Amino acid sequence: MAEVSLEQIGKTYPGGVEAVRDVQLRVNDGELIALVGPSGSGKTTLLRMIAGLETPTTGIIRIGGRVVNDVPPHRRDVAMVFQRPALYPHLSVRANLGFRLTLRQGRRWWDWFGSRRACGENAAEIDNVARQLGLENVLDRRPGTLSGGQQQRVALGRALVRRPAVFLFDEPLSNLDARLRLEMRRELHLLHRRLRATMIYVTHDQDEAMTLGERVVVLDRGAIRQADCPQALYDRPADRLVAGFLGWPPMNFLDGELVVVGDRLSFGNWDGCLITSRLDWRPFVGRPLTLGIRAEDVRLAEGPGENQLTMVVRLVERLGPVQLATLTMAAWTVTARLAVTPALSEGETVHVAFDLTRAHLFDPATGRALCHGHVSNAECRVQNAE
Repeated sequence: MAEVSLEQIGKTYPGGVEAVRDVQLRVNDGELIALVGPSGSGKTTLLRMIAGLETPTTGIIRIGGRVVNDVPPHRRDVAMVFQRPALYPHLSVRANLGFRLTLRQGRRWWDWFGSRRACGENAAEIDNVARQLGLENVLDRRPGTLSGGQQQRVALGRALVRRPAVFLFDEPLSNLDARLRLEMRRELHLLHRRLRATMIYVTHDQDEAMTLGERVVVLDRGAIRQADCPQALYDRPADRLVAGFLGWPPMNFLDGELVVVGDRLSFGNWDGCLITSRLDWRPFVGRPLTLGIRAEDVRLAEGPGENQLTMVVRLVERLGPVQLATLTMAAWTVTARLAVTPALSEGETVHVAFDLTRAHLFDPATGRALCHGHVSNAECRVQNAE
């Protein structure tokens, strides 16, 4: 396996379209890193430059310490799994798995077409990968007779059998149904644990990124917004984009101003306010702010009182053991992740409490995070505005 290093990588297409700008990233030997971001953020372009399918406009790409900017794709010792399996339909699964091996051995590619004997020299490698991916019973079948999940496993096996220095995955699970995606995600995770291979995984699905990646890199408009382990990104997002992109439901954002009320602070607007004794918020008194709080940190209160905020239920989405409730009060809208009991009804008025010890503050002008949650022993309460 090998380390991948990207040094000030940029890609500008004709017409001045800047797809990637000034990306500085190091992927350690044996690490699985996930690239995630909204559509058009430059994830796939970055992956294709590592593979050699695109040429960077600026910067240096190193694989295993070797500069590969001018090295053709087939000499970079990387294997890429695409969004679609792209298998040879007239070859068996066995021949698809071993096709690249015969090219590496210098044999003629047409020797493999329809020939089982041509796989004999590499039978051990093919059988080993087939066992890892549960394909041992379909080796003599053609791709057209396989399910979508089996085809994607064959595409993955075609990369594994080569034992490359780096694996590149370009949204390989996006065309599968929900159940198959979960199964394949689990298989990929276990496979990486067994191989300890260097893997770079591109996805737009934040769940895949958070569960698969040892580190997650969030991109937006061609630039890295934040790179860290999944839990650190979730707990301490660098800006509003990262905070809103990671986690489901997305983080709630409330606009207001912070003022001093006695020995405490009040965050709010003309319609309502949240009272807290968080000392780390005092430097931001007197300025417009955006408060971010996750759906799991919003709960229902038992009854009216000074520690609750009265809100109206606008929408209820039931998801098995939980329900997602969209709650409104004037200009504020929040989503709460709640237990299924008590069951809520649309139009109902409820009393809501916020755990401000876990809330975040953001600069509304730049989106930059000013203060994170998880303040120990902080006293927080919610009350209606007078």
